[in-house]
Amino acid sequence: PMTDTTTPEHFRIETDADNIAWLHFDKSDAGTNVLSMEVLEQLDLHLQQIAAQCPRGLVILSDKSSGFIAGADISAFTKLKTGAEVMELLNTGQAVFNRLEALPFPTVAMIHGFCLGGGMELALACRYRVTRDDPGTRLGLPEVRLGIHPGWGGSARMVPLIGSIKAMDLILSGRSVDGRTGKRMGLVDQAVPERHLGSVARKFILDAPPPHQASFVERLTNSAPVRPLLASVFRKQVAKRASQRHYPAPYAMIEVWRKHTNDKAGMLKAEAESLASLVTGPTAKNLVRVFFLQEQLKALGKDKTYKPKHVHVIGAGTMGGDIAAWCALRGFNVSLQDQAPERIAPAMARAFKLYRRKLKKPVRITAAMDRLMPDHTGHGVSKADIVIEAIFEDADVKRTLYKEIEPRMKAGAILATNTSSIPLEELTPALQEPERLVGLHFFNPVAKMMLVEIVNGESTSAEVSAHAMTFTRQIDRLPLPVSSTPGFLVNRILMPYLMEAVVLEAEGIPAALIDKAATDFGMPMGPVELADTVGLDICLHVAEVLAGHFNAEIPERLKQLVASGKLGKKSGSGFYEWK
Repeated sequence: PMTDTTTPEHFRIETDADNIAWLHFDKSDAGTNVLSMEVLEQLDLHLQQIAAQCPRGLVILSDKSSGFIAGADISAFTKLKTGAEVMELLNTGQAVFNRLEALPFPTVAMIHGFCLGGGMELALACRYRVTRDDPGTRLGLPEVRLGIHPGWGGSARMVPLIGSIKAMDLILSGRSVDGRTGKRMGLVDQAVPERHLGSVARKFILDAPPPHQASFVERLTNSAPVRPLLASVFRKQVAKRASQRHYPAPYAMIEVWRKHTNDKAGMLKAEAESLASLVTGPTAKNLVRVFFLQEQLKALGKDKTYKPKHVHVIGAGTMGGDIAAWCALRGFNVSLQDQAPERIAPAMARAFKLYRRKLKKPVRITAAMDRLMPDHTGHGVSKADIVIEAIFEDADVKRTLYKEIEPRMKAGAILATNTSSIPLEELTPALQEPERLVGLHFFNPVAKMMLVEIVNGESTSAEVSAHAMTFTRQIDRLPLPVSSTPGFLVNRILMPYLMEAVVLEAEGIPAALIDKAATDFGMPMGPVELADTVGLDICLHVAEVLAGHFNAEIPERLKQLVASGKLGKKSGSGFYEWK
């Protein structure tokens, strides 16, 4: 068909000597393939054109190095104001994927990198799926993380393919899996090294084996008598992580599955109608806003020229040890320093536990442990591109340390402090090159908390700040640049909230009642429990720093608890008794 020359072309068709059509997706003016209304309409035209030429088969692949398809165009969803507008987009996507599924010849999705959301839904509409076998290949339906659920047939096709237990685990959690796990689950037909990907896709077209089918037990999980029982289990599992009041999407998905699983047309219709009601609701709007804020922070660390290799961490306590373990997990060579080997040993044990959970395979666990080197003598200081200081909050001790290590640091190396409350200007007098000092303030637990405050002092150079943000992205964290003011950003917001809760408790309101008000509002944990979890001594210290700057009062109750050794969870007693 003739195409409008004013519309950018997102697809390219090649037909080879075996009469196999290769449909290349390369979204114009974008680094990542995403599905917008324009892309879907263009894809529909190409599928009609390919159907008319009756090839031996069709392979859909991406020309982007970043991956196959990252999902729907989220920015397009934010522009949709009414349920009717959302339904139009959903109906278009479903119609295109139904056309793809109905093609009378074999179809293969040839996947590398990201295959998420709408991309996974497109792949599920193909007869076969082949993926690159590496950790960078990610398959999943992460829509619940945006307060919605699949709407282009993701659940309607995945659930019959691999059974409800495996499919709903992916859909309700929003987690993704690599190619090898996808193969084990039955989600993909083959996971192979990149050099074999094209030939395996071709072989599926030429041999046209029977497509994957769910096992008897997997089919049983979708049967009418079993569904109400499983629905109850799914609801309980979701309730452990999120309340229905604040996160309606997974609960809505369970209902769609419970009512319509064995009626594909009915499930497609219910999927779309349910999603349309969620998209315009407050949860989806807020989570989409969070998504774009995260994208904004990710964009701050995109300097591809800065490539540090060695990180040296001083201080093997909870924070320092976990920062070192995380950096090694992300591929850096890391040396971890403390005053004696026995102080480093607990951090190494925690690192091994983290790697076993995250990496699973013994060879990868061993490789990560090999990258993490105990270094009580501090040899790593002279080799490191980044030295991270994570010792306790005492400006005098930190200044003494800086005077000792700065002469040994190599030219151009960054000195980063994990201080949570000390303004950098109090630390720079100890340095010959104050411009190399920057704050890298991680949050506990390091392996879960995405945000890292990049603290810029008056002397911090723009280059050092930019490099700190790039490094933060390299370890898969979100850099938030803040100025070196008391409490930076997070503690500046958090401490008045915690102190007010302490005051309320001292005035006679039960701690459990205060916490319930917060969790009812939507907080994952109440402020009193949070204070106990952080440690009341740490809360007191940060409160003292902020009170000095903002002329605020520190609740006597907090001082009394700390003085009596009741420090919260770590001591077994604080506002609550911990057993």
